[in-house]
Amino acid sequence: MGGGDVSKEMGTCSLAYRRGDQKLRKFVTARSTKFLLFCCIAFAFVTIVCRSSRPWVNSSIAVADRVSGSRKGYTLLMNTWKRYDLLKKSVSHYASCSRLDSIHIVWSEPNPPSDSLKEYLQNVLKKQSRDGHEVELRFDINKEDSLNNRFKEIKDLKTDAVFSIDDDIIFPCHTVDFAFNVWESAPDTMVGFVPRVHWPEKSNDKANYYTYSGWWSVWWSGTYSMVLSKAAFFHKKYLSLYTNSMPASIREFTTNNRNCEDIAMSFLVANATNAPAIWVKGKIYEIGSTGISSIGGHTEKRTHCVNRFVAEFGKMPLVYSSMKAVDSRNLWFW
Repeated sequence: MGGGDVSKEMGTCSLAYRRGDQKLRKFVTARSTKFLLFCCIAFAFVTIVCRSSRPWVNSSIAVADRVSGSRKGYTLLMNTWKRYDLLKKSVSHYASCSRLDSIHIVWSEPNPPSDSLKEYLQNVLKKQSRDGHEVELRFDINKEDSLNNRFKEIKDLKTDAVFSIDDDIIFPCHTVDFAFNVWESAPDTMVGFVPRVHWPEKSNDKANYYTYSGWWSVWWSGTYSMVLSKAAFFHKKYLSLYTNSMPASIREFTTNNRNCEDIAMSFLVANATNAPAIWVKGKIYEIGSTGISSIGGHTEKRTHCVNRFVAEFGKMPLVYSSMKAVDSRNLWFW
């Protein structure tokens, strides 16, 4: 056989080998991709089945909820102002929460609530009654229009826990119940969903001066120093302290400026406990579109409030924290 024939035959063999190798690679790659896809689907299926079939997990959650439900519940303290549709939506939603004991609506309008509004809300509560227990509804009527009214002392509250909420914010009941559980572990502090932070001014000409920062500063730094009372739990004793013990000049300031009553409450609680507030993770559903925070110059006004209150208290009582409470029962991995 000549050298040319040998080379030709070897070239043919090499070409056949390469084609076979390519087919093999395609086959292996296709099989590997299908195998990985099958593994992912199988893993997801097994995980779902296991999560739904693990009786000890479901029973432990049920026991935890049952134990929590056996304790005294909380009072919903809702601030409102001429937004009756929002008020109806909010009350209708929170009335379904299992640990809610009563609802107090802070009413500071010049005219009293209408009979039709009262009747509508009472019917809502009757429909949501559980085991013969109907949530109590009361309008706390105030003659003066002041933001301090939302923290006016209520002497006949049946619960120690107060959940302060605005009428245009809704949280799922299971989220509220979780925050209530967190509060029960630290009942002297504030536990809430809306964190904010203050920062000391670094310039030499502004010693002991602080700036108020909103959500983006909290998100960026991972630090907060207060939770706003637009959605927060606190002990009922702070209503008495706010009304009777806090400097009257602070209450007068918040009335005249129509702002910062929530910062004043944060100062009050932090001053009493020397401890930080607790931020709870929760999905916020805002059903309103306007508020004080939408007015121009809001941050500057809040900064002025912080420094005014520092002067009144004689110190900065707010304590920084980077802790966030998360309900691990609703997470796949934690």
